[in-house]
Amino acid sequence: MITVSEKAKKRIAELKIEQNYSPSHFLRIGVESGGCSGLSYKLDFDTEFKDGDEKFGDNGVELVTDKRSVLYLFGTELDFSDGLNGKGFTFINPNASRTCSCGESFSV
Repeated sequence: MITVSEKAKKRIAELKIEQNYSPSHFLRIGVESGGCSGLSYKLDFDTEFKDGDEKFGDNGVELVTDKRSVLYLFGTELDFSDGLNGKGFTFINPNASRTCSCGESFSV
């Protein structure tokens, strides 16, 4: 299960409006090789489900991830920061044994 904070929910809704996405668009969350710690997060809006996708819903946000990524993301909270230390989505991932200072890369 992946959870979504109130701030992230609000920002996702704003992005959907700003970019003229339809209500059928969902947020695809994934993990891919790369980044300074070995793995990096990926966020996109999508409308097509792929074989093996896992669907989640939290706080009114529809989330989809592939089977490989769900292993790395289980228990993660998607948050949004708009503070002085930077603006953007952040992942609070209990599975990460190490993260980089930018917060976009991790290892397990």
